[in-house]
Amino acid sequence: MYASIVIPVRNGARQIETCINALQKQDFDRPYEIIVVDDGSTDNTAEVVSKITKAKIVKQQPSGPAKARNNGARIAKGNILLFIDSDCIAEKNWLKEMVRPFVDSKVSAVQGAYKTKQKSLVARFVQLEIEERYEKMLRSKEVDWIGTYSAAYRREIFLQEGGFDERFTKASGEDPELSYRIQKKGGKIIFNPKAIVHHTHPEKISNYLKKKFQHAYWRILLYKLHKDKAIKDSYTPQALKAQIIFLGLAIFFGLSSFLEQRLLTASFFSFLAMIVAMLPFTLFAMKRDSLVGLVSPIFLFLRDMVFIAGLSLGIIKILFTQH
Repeated sequence: MYASIVIPVRNGARQIETCINALQKQDFDRPYEIIVVDDGSTDNTAEVVSKITKAKIVKQQPSGPAKARNNGARIAKGNILLFIDSDCIAEKNWLKEMVRPFVDSKVSAVQGAYKTKQKSLVARFVQLEIEERYEKMLRSKEVDWIGTYSAAYRREIFLQEGGFDERFTKASGEDPELSYRIQKKGGKIIFNPKAIVHHTHPEKISNYLKKKFQHAYWRILLYKLHKDKAIKDSYTPQALKAQIIFLGLAIFFGLSSFLEQRLLTASFFSFLAMIVAMLPFTLFAMKRDSLVGLVSPIFLFLRDMVFIAGLSLGIIKILFTQH
């Protein structure tokens, strides 16, 4: 067996079949297997998968995608482990493009890319947010970030590292955490934008902000484990960090101005600095989708607000638990 594709899923009966069907139609001339790990679904996900004869199914108690992927990897027979999410649809050449970089024996892992066919304003914003990060990765001398919606690893290296850290019980941080470990030990990570999966992004701003809150919350554990990456990695724009810092200062100085009125000026200039930090993305978006570019400052402000809330809760969690 050359390749094994692992799909973690919980209550994905409505989408898993489409995901698997796309994987079974790959333009790939080597043997590969599809393993679905049912993470405690309460719908008929297992029944849907069992009807697809080429897909194996493994069941576990609800424990999160990190453990699901690890369990799938343990029974996998392929030399290359691939991961995809149950709500993703792989293009026909996805598997070929994902494994192609492994011709280089120095390559330890590969990151693919997201695309979407959605037309809603929020989904278009999310896609451009991701594409800005792809541009950053393409410019980076070293890639240290992999998202498991489209990921591949040499099985030997994956198992040597112990797979994903199962303390991440939500899909928020376990994949870059493993990437950081691999990169720090000299493993070469490749970003291949030709390895494309189509994804359904949030279409409501409330759903988008919920996801961002969760990501921010788990970033605290991620950065506790890899403090240096809080300063810089190949995926996270520095402008995003500047926005959060300046907005945090604006809020702090604004609240403190009730005690010392002069701090209101500091709050104003901090807020102004946050707006300036938004310009790189706004200009990036304007070139690709003018309407998204126009509304992006509003979306960015809301994103930064929930990010601060998520980071704050994450810090409290770390301080009062044994993580």
